[in-house]
Amino acid sequence: MDEKKARLMALPKEALAELVTIYAKDWLAMDGVWFQSVEKAYGMDAAMRHDIAIWERFTVIEALKIKKFLRLPEEAGLDGLEKALRFRLYAHINDDEILREEGSLIYRTLSCRVQHAREAKGMPFHPCRAVGLVEYGGFARTIDRRIRCECLSCYPEVTDTTCHCAWKFTIDEEI
Repeated sequence: MDEKKARLMALPKEALAELVTIYAKDWLAMDGVWFQSVEKAYGMDAAMRHDIAIWERFTVIEALKIKKFLRLPEEAGLDGLEKALRFRLYAHINDDEILREEGSLIYRTLSCRVQHAREAKGMPFHPCRAVGLVEYGGFARTIDRRIRCECLSCYPEVTDTTCHCAWKFTIDEEI
C-alpha cells in the first residue's frame, strides 16, 4: 500500500466520511467559481453553453466510476440508478430524496447549495433546467442506456415549490 492510501486508511470512518463531504463541497465550490467567472465576463448565455458542455462529459465520467465502484451490471435499471445517485458528489452536500412510483424513480433536490449560495450573494437563481437535462439524463443513460429522464420541476420552470428540482426516470423498453 502506498503512503497516500495508508494515510487515508489510518483515519477513522467518521473522519473519512467528513473528508468526502469536504471534497464534495470543494468540488462544488470550484464548479461555482468557474461558472461565475464566465458569467461575469461573458454573460449567462455563454456560461450556460460552457456549463452544458462540461456536464455532457463530467456526468458520464462520474457515472462510469460509480457504476464500476458499485459493480453494477450493464443494464442496472432503476434499482441501479437509485444506488448510483446515492454516491454522487451532490449526495453528500444537498438534501435530496428518492421516491419510487410504479415504473419510475423520482429524484428531488429538497435543498440546493448552488441556489442557496447564489441567493446569499444577491444573485438570481441559476437557470439549471437545461444543464440538469444533460446532467441527469447523461448520468442515468450511463448507468443504463434504456433510462430516460424527464424534468418535473427546475428553475426557471418551477412547478413544484416544495423542492429546488425534481427529475423523473423511466425505462424505455424499446431500446
